[in-house]
Formats: sequence, structure tokens, C-alpha cells
Amino acid sequence: MQYLDELFSLKGRTAVITGGAGILGGEIARALGSAGARIIICDLKNAQESAAELRKEQIDADGFFIDVLKKNVIEETAAAISDKYGKLDILVNAAGGNLKEATTSPDMPFFDLPLAAMEKVIALNLFGGAILPSQVFGKEMVKNPEGGSIINISSMNAFRPLTRIPGYSAAKAAVSNFTQWLAVHLAQEYNKKIRVNAIAPGFFLTTQNKYLLTDEKGGLTKRGESIINHTPMGRFGEQSNLAGICVYLASDASGFVTGTVIPVDGGFSAFSGV
Repeated sequence: MQYLDELFSLKGRTAVITGGAGILGGEIARALGSAGARIIICDLKNAQESAAELRKEQIDADGFFIDVLKKNVIEETAAAISDKYGKLDILVNAAGGNLKEATTSPDMPFFDLPLAAMEKVIALNLFGGAILPSQVFGKEMVKNPEGGSIINISSMNAFRPLTRIPGYSAAKAAVSNFTQWLAVHLAQEYNKKIRVNAIAPGFFLTTQNKYLLTDEKGGLTKRGESIINHTPMGRFGEQSNLAGICVYLASDASGFVTGTVIPVDGGFSAFSGV
């Protein structure tokens, strides 16, 4: 057991989680903190409040404001974190989401989707959700002689494009591609001990997708039913299901793993429908 404890331990490491006040980001923060990491929640709102909740669970946590779509704000936040805590070991890019305005429906055909809504979804998930924080925090991480781990959040949409959400699907496919590119680039050009991977969650009920998967009475929509029917494990994911994979990717247990996109989907990506 001592061997496993050491292999998966994050003691002495500092983890920044963008979007850390959200449902999935918050669960990832809790998992990394429970494994011993100092947790830095970064979000547009409720960062300090979320950190306070983690401290109630005896997790070393702090919160900082960030706007992942403004590089100068990310730089200011990164500088403040560096001044207070020093080296950075783990970056989890958990900011992201979809917009109803960028989703096709009987009242909103693809041909009429507003450019502004599509641009916002792509910007949030690709630039804010992966590229810009990796530029800023990655620049700090390359200074760490022990290296570090960057974890991006891709999606099942990157493997199997889903109906109705073209902007989100395109953005997450780009996140997967960028994850592989960045893994190679950082290892070859800067620090061979930096690893970059992504997880691709299947279907988890969140604020962003609840309107697509459940009706006003809490039952499943036709889309929700179709998802469950195509998920061999027969259920939506629970936030706690992300804990193990994130601790694995952040720890020495995955010391030779980089450039991967790992599904956490109950078998959805493996099922042909037959």
C-alpha cells in the first residue's frame, strides 16, 4: 500500500484548476486535493467560496479570479499565484461549456446560427479552455525542474460528433488535437518532464447540457434516452468518476504518458449501436 500511496501521491505539488468553481472542475479539484495537492481554484466567480468549501474538508486551497478569454488577466493571476506559492506542478483546464444560442433546434436551423454565439463557444472551449491558460501557466511550468502535468478537458464530441452542437463539437475536436501538439512541443522544445494529456468525458449532467438531456419534470428527453441506450453502462457519469483518471494523469503513476486523450464515457465511444 505504501508503494501505491507514493505512486499516486500529489503531496508537495501545486495544482491550478481553471473553471475550478464549476461542477466538473470542482470535483477534479477535490480529487487532486484529497491526493495531497495544494489547490488553486481559478474562476470568473465563486473561486474563493469554492476554495473555502475545500478547506472545510482539510484540503489546502485558495481561490483567484480569472477570465480565461483575456490573456492579460490570466497573466496577472499567474503572477499573483507564483508570488504567493512559487512553482506550478499541475494545470487543469476545466473552463468550458456550450450555449443554447449555438445549438440547432426546430426554431434555430444550422443556417441561422448566430456567428457571435458560435465564436463564443469556440473561443471559450479552445482558446479559454486550453490554449491561453497553457501559454501563460505553461511558461511558468517549464521553469520547474521536476516538470509538470497539464490536463485538458476534451469531450465525446471529439470522437463522435453529436447532433445539434456544431460549435462545441468543433472546439473539442480542436482541444484534442492541441493536446497532442502541445505534448510534443513542450517536451521537444522546453522540458521533457512536462506531460500534456486530456480526458474526454462522456455524458455528465451539468448546467450547460441539462436542458438538452432532461425535461421540465426531470425525465429524460429523447436525446437523453438515446444517450443512455448507447452507453453500455446504462447511466450518465457521476462527477466522482473523474477523480481517479485525473489523479492518475497528475501523478507519477502516468510518468510516461503524454499526448493522450482518454475517454471517461461508460463505453459510449466503443459501442456501434448494434
